[in-house]
This record gives sequence, structure tokens and C-alpha cells, in this order.
Amino acid sequence: MSLETIIYIIFAGIIALLLALFQYFKKGKNRSKLDLFFSFLRFVTLFSVLLLIINPSFDQIELSIEKPSLVIAVDNSSSIKHLKQDDKTLGFVKSLKNNTELQEKFNVNIFTFGNQLREGDSIDFTDKQTNVHDAFKALSQIYKNTNAPTVLLTDGNQTFGNDYQFVTNSYKQPVYPIILGDTVSYTDLKIQQLNVNRYAYLKNEFPIETILVYNGSERVASTFVVYQGNQKVYSKPLNFSKQDNSKIIHFTLPANKVGVSAYRAEIKPIENEKNTINNIQNFAVEVINEKTNVAIVSDFPHPDLGALKKSIENNEQRSVSIVGVKEFVSKVNDFQLIILYQPNSKFKPVLENLKTLKKNYFTVIGTKTDLHFINNSNLGYRVDITNQKEDYQGVLNTNYSPFYIDDMGFESFPPLLSNYGGVQISQPIDVVLNKSVQNVTTNDPLLFTFEAEGRRQGVLLGENIWQWRAHSYLENQSFHEFDNFIGKFVQYLASNKKRSRLNIDFQSFYNGNSHVIIKAEVFDKNYVFDTREVLHITVKNKGSKTEKTFPLILKNNHYEVDLSGLEPAEYEFSLSTKNDKITKTGSFKILEYHVEQQFLNANAEKLQQLARNSSGTSYFINNANGIIKELLEDKRYVSVQKSSKNTIPLIDWKYLLGIIALSLSMEWFLRKYNGLI
Repeated sequence: MSLETIIYIIFAGIIALLLALFQYFKKGKNRSKLDLFFSFLRFVTLFSVLLLIINPSFDQIELSIEKPSLVIAVDNSSSIKHLKQDDKTLGFVKSLKNNTELQEKFNVNIFTFGNQLREGDSIDFTDKQTNVHDAFKALSQIYKNTNAPTVLLTDGNQTFGNDYQFVTNSYKQPVYPIILGDTVSYTDLKIQQLNVNRYAYLKNEFPIETILVYNGSERVASTFVVYQGNQKVYSKPLNFSKQDNSKIIHFTLPANKVGVSAYRAEIKPIENEKNTINNIQNFAVEVINEKTNVAIVSDFPHPDLGALKKSIENNEQRSVSIVGVKEFVSKVNDFQLIILYQPNSKFKPVLENLKTLKKNYFTVIGTKTDLHFINNSNLGYRVDITNQKEDYQGVLNTNYSPFYIDDMGFESFPPLLSNYGGVQISQPIDVVLNKSVQNVTTNDPLLFTFEAEGRRQGVLLGENIWQWRAHSYLENQSFHEFDNFIGKFVQYLASNKKRSRLNIDFQSFYNGNSHVIIKAEVFDKNYVFDTREVLHITVKNKGSKTEKTFPLILKNNHYEVDLSGLEPAEYEFSLSTKNDKITKTGSFKILEYHVEQQFLNANAEKLQQLARNSSGTSYFINNANGIIKELLEDKRYVSVQKSSKNTIPLIDWKYLLGIIALSLSMEWFLRKYNGLI
């Protein structure tokens, strides 16, 4: 409490006392014997009221004991069950959880991980993939400022993600790996990796690369075979030894039939081979009969050209050519979609050809665009000419209806450079992104599409989209999200199909270790996204003829269903809406691939290195009880006494109001009782 507040309180006491004495002692000789007591009660009332007006604050210090956290992270992937370590793991987790000494010293928190980290002790060893690195990444956010030694129960076999061996650069907690499985080396042949393109073109040959690995000391012979159904389409005899223990095979197969073609690659097992699951790998190729040729027409070089080309060609069904105006005019019939990058007056013959041939096109308008040429070309929109530049960020329009768009966080993307001013549009458009200036969203479009005269057009009012692609990579360590966005945009513009009220987003085949996600959008008769609709999908196994029906869940601006629980097979599906009775059908294939069953033993070396890097200790599951003693005796893990200071204003002290009410009541009652009122 400050000196100034103390002075105010003293003055308040003096004033309250003077007022109380003045009221009851001003009568002189006719004073009652009770006046002194009445003066005291009035003083209490006045002083309390003045205290409330001053409202001094008091510091309250609370002491608490904070125990360190003990993190138990359990590998919930199916490889633990495959290595027959599931019962030992469950038993050890139970012993840690029920240990009273650990409970007294630590706050014990249990997590499971596979595809992602989850809190809780629901352990069933059913996850199809393992990402140890991402589990530590999530834990580093949870225990960023606390002392939290981590017991990691895993076989150390990671199926995707960054190398977790050096995760201690970001995760600053001691890690105690409990190694599940043995390190005995078994003789084994396996398909380490198989690389193949997702798409192939009819009457062409598609390349395949296979990496085969042998673990053993004896010289052995085997055969690598590829089957399509029951038909052998490729075969090659191979010899392995301790020194020559890996082979890389390159070969091609013909694409003779449109659609999904499934194959089975197999390296024939050798005698006494313990694990034969990793000898087989299924793969598929979708054979297509057409390719979308895209032309980017530009009068000058720019980084955007390369970024657009890379993004579009990420889908092998598309090919991009960067051409000048004269070259394009001579090859106009070779392209299904044209991108006009910052057009000027030289583009006049280009627009004339596009109008005559009724071809779809996408226009990028930037600071080097001739806006007079744009405004005089009767394109259905006019751009304000101000001779000033401005940076604009994009805000996704969640009601955009022509096709489904994932929100990649456009508001955090670098701004695009454009001309300052708005755009006047003379026809209905569908806005993909609105402009945002200094975090203020405007009604002006940044990216939009429209249909006119039987063709589709798109317009982007900004340059430097290459920065968006780079930002997407920095955020996700992959170009996939941005390339997928551009791919959908190009797919829509390259097609002339009529808009549908029910759109489905799915793949023709899924690998057995990936999520089988089907997304859908449904629109009302005005093509506004309908959040009140009920969607169901009925999936039929072509082989067993069994059917299952699943509801789709509304997620932001789309509906979604996860069919990852389906067994590998070929499926037909029918997706329908309950209210408007709209139905669409399709088919997909789930390939059999058990990535978690490719391992014979634990990756002890990497887990031991992780323990050394983090100042922890590694244990094998059979002698892991020593970790309890180590954790209890380690002086780094001690409880910490913390103090917290709370500043409480007097007005929050409810008893003061009671004192005021009590003193006033007593004064009134006594005066009434004595006939003074």
C-alpha cells in the first residue's frame, strides 16, 4: 500500500470522526448517555464508506508446491503387437501408473502416439503409422517451461516424418527410451522402397524403381516378380551376399487399359526367413487417356511463371509451356487452358483467338499490366487506374461454390503486389479471395472466377504468387497444400462441365497406410453452401458384396468421412443427400500395405543415441524396472515452491458491506428503541 493511500485513510478517519461527533455532540447540555455509542456507530459507517471510495489494495501472497511432470509416451502403432511386445508394454505402463512413490514425486501424464500424439492411456496398438518426431514436437509445446522427464516406450521404428534422433535440439527434457523388442539380427529379404508415378498415359510405358535389401551373411539367390492379378508381368533373378546386400531395379510396364491398374511386387522368400510380409508390396497406377496442356503466355520473365509451372505440373496429368505471344498464336489449338500473365497491348491477337475458339483462360494482373488495354478489351470487368501500388493479402470466401477449397491460412500469406484501386465487374462472379489491407477485409475481390459466353475465366489481381508457394513450404515442409490449391483451380478452369450441386473429392486409389478421406460439398438451388443437409455414403465391397453406410460430418465449409477402417479391397460407393435426394456414385481401391509389419526388431541404436543426446538412459523392456529407482533418486527432479502475489482491492472484501449494514441497523434500532426517532 502506497504512502499516498495511507494518508487518504488517515484523513478519512479524521473526517468520519469529526462528522460523527458533530452530529451527536452539537446539542450541548441535552446530550444522551448513548450519544457516545451512537457516535461510534456513525463513525464506523462513515469511515467504511470513505474506505470504499478510496478503495485501497492489499497484496495477498499464496505459496504452492509444484511437482515435476513425468511424461509416459507410449507407441500405439501395430508394429508393437507385430513384435509381440503389447502385453509387456501394457504391464509396464500399469506399473508406472500405480507406483505410489512416483505419484508422490511426479505428476504422471500418459500419452499415446502413432500418426499423432493423443492424451490418455487408451492403448490398443492399432495405429497404422508411426511419427516419433511429431510426438516430441507436440510435447515440446505442452512442456515448454516445465521440468518433465519423458519415458518413451517404443520399438524406435518410424514410418514417416523427420528423424527423431536429434529432436533434443527442440525438446529440452531428458528422455528415457524403453526399447520394445530385441536386437537380434535375422536373415531377411525385403522390398525397402518402391517408387512409381501415380498416373500413366494410355499406350505408353511407365517407369518403376525398386530398392531390395538383404540382411544376412550367406550368399543367397531369389527372384523379383511383379504380378497384375494372377498374371506375371515382370521377373528378374537376383543374387545377394553380405557384401552385395542391396539391389536397385529399374524397369517399365505397359499402360494398356484406362483406369486403375493394381500390381503386386514380390521378392521370393529364402529358406527359414522369419518375416515374409516385407517381401511383398502392392502398388497401383491410374492410366488416363488425355493430358491437359496449359500455356502461360508472358511478355517478360518473372518468378511467378516458374512457381505456376511447378504447381500445375505437380499433377502428372498436366503439362505447362511458357510461351510468348507469337509462339502461342501459332499453337493455340494445342492448349486446353491459357494463363495470361500481365497482358499488354501485344496480347490483342491472343484475346481474339481465345474469343473465337471459346477457350477458357486465367488472367494475372500486376503492376506491369497495361490496364488501359484490359479496360478496352471488353472482358466483363474494369480496373481502376490510379498509377499507385498497394500490397494486398487474401481472405478466403468460405461461400465459394464452384469447387471445394481448403483454407491454407491465406491471411498469414505474404501480400501480393498490385495496383491501388478497385475493380468494376459487369456480370456475376464467384469470389475466391477478398482483398485485405492491414488486416482490414474489403469487399474488393483479389481472386475470382466467372462464366460468360460458354467459357470459364479466372482473374488474380496481384503478382508475386511465388512467395505464397515458398511460404506454404516453410509452414508445412511441403509444397503439397499450395500445389493442390492451384491444381483444383486449374482443373476447374480447364473444364466446361456444368456446375453440380453435389461435388465429391476423392482419389481413385489409396495406399493401405494412408487415410481414406472423402470430402463433399452440397449447395442449395441458389448455389449457396447448405449446412443443414444430411449426407450419407454407402460403401460396397466388390469382392464380398458387403455394404456399410457412414454419415458425413460437417467441417467448416465441407462434409467429410474417414473410411480408414475399411479393409484393402475394391469398393463402389453411393453418396446421397437426405433432403434434396441428390445422389452421386464412384469407386476407389484400397491397396494392402502393412508398413508397421516391415520390421523384425527394435531400432535400439537410434533410441540409445536419443537417450545420450538428452542426458537420459535407455532400457530394454525386460529389465526396465531400474528406471523407477533412477527417476526417484535423480536430484534434477525436485518439487519447486512457488509464490503468487494477488493484488486485492478493498471493494472486493464483502465483509465491509456487512459492517456498514450492521452499524446502520444497530444505530437505527437503538435510537428507535429509545424514542429518539
